[in-house]
Amino acid sequence: MASTLIQDTLTMTAPGVIKPHQDIFIKDGKIAQVGDHGSFPAEADDVIDGTHRLFMPGLIDSHLHTGQQLLRGRVLDTKGIIWKKIMLPFEADTTAETMTLNAQLAALEMITSGTTGFVDAGGYHMAAAGTVYAQSGLRGALAYSTMDDPTLPASINMDAKTAIAHTDALYDQFHGRHHLQVYYSLRALNNCSDELVDLAAQRAADRHTFLEAHMNEYPQEVAGILDRCGERPYVYLAKRGALSDHFLGAHSLFLDDTEKALIEKYHVKINHSPFSNSGKGVPPTPELLKAGVSIGLGSDGAAHGGLSLWQEMKIFRAIMTLHYGVPQHIANIMPATTIMALVLDGGAAALNMSGQLGRIAPGYQADIIGLDIDSPHLWPTGNWNNTLLESVNANDVADSMVAGKWLMRKRKVLTLDVERIKAVCARRYPTLWQSSSSQLATS
Repeated sequence: MASTLIQDTLTMTAPGVIKPHQDIFIKDGKIAQVGDHGSFPAEADDVIDGTHRLFMPGLIDSHLHTGQQLLRGRVLDTKGIIWKKIMLPFEADTTAETMTLNAQLAALEMITSGTTGFVDAGGYHMAAAGTVYAQSGLRGALAYSTMDDPTLPASINMDAKTAIAHTDALYDQFHGRHHLQVYYSLRALNNCSDELVDLAAQRAADRHTFLEAHMNEYPQEVAGILDRCGERPYVYLAKRGALSDHFLGAHSLFLDDTEKALIEKYHVKINHSPFSNSGKGVPPTPELLKAGVSIGLGSDGAAHGGLSLWQEMKIFRAIMTLHYGVPQHIANIMPATTIMALVLDGGAAALNMSGQLGRIAPGYQADIIGLDIDSPHLWPTGNWNNTLLESVNANDVADSMVAGKWLMRKRKVLTLDVERIKAVCARRYPTLWQSSSSQLATS
């Protein structure tokens, strides 16, 4: 594997720690050395001029839906539970061909916006997605959409054992290969039987991988579990032995005190998706953080405003300040450094890689991005930590690397054929390139 030396660059070594004039030496896919420019000798196969760049750990999306990439722009302002109205019917019609295109578009958006790691929430034809992600070089966790509700559309209707078998096959094909893992999934708890919950939890434990589920996202969802078994979702899962430090609870908006205590007790990892969640409720993030709960941020997929975590961080800051900060007269209820730590440290935990991702420090994986900081909207700045949150956007990402391999350099994607993917998209969905909303709705 080629070694890389990035010289004389502005560097975020950890959330809140940004140092000027740093050299970064990368070898065997990891950060080997980092320090003041010229402070250590290093011969490298690839020497990069890091001036006019800010290098930092790659962002980690703790919750996205690869299979909904082609739903961009189709759910905003829809009332009710959009999962039932729009997303479930769309995913039921997914083919290997459409999933391949979904994954190609998702991978391109992540690479070009600074995301180097992700957790997929579960979809169909995930082997097609895994093949694309393996080619892209991104680091991620895949999952199969696992439900056994007999009322689901025929194309995705299956019993518990069949649903688990799909994840088993995905695990055997991809787990531990190409920087990919495979998680077991309870896609929508109201559509999962007790048998499926037990099988998924046991299989995840046996294979030492994560179990993930959409949790407490809607009041109606919580009410459905209460009606079914007389207990709230996290209580129900705890009694079935499904909660552990390898459980990832997506969203987790509507929690009572008992559920918060269970999340803390079992060291459950959770994530929030600010733009998507803002139409449903506000999570109790400050309280959870105070209790030591690991929290990541996710985009919830392109159907919810795209995959830019820069956007999600800005929105999250606004929500936290308005809902918690203003009533308590605490302007910095959710500081910029804390939000960046959610993306990096919370994301690393969601990928089961705490202590391996989220830092530019010796021994950490060389998953890094370079920002072009030679732009008027980024200078001058009196505090780079604040400016990263307030002003940086996806288009400022110039370089992306995972495990020491460049995925993008100077805004040119190196692992996927951008023009070919764009051409396929234009042929298959020609109305996406037109402005008519009526045409878009029927494509």
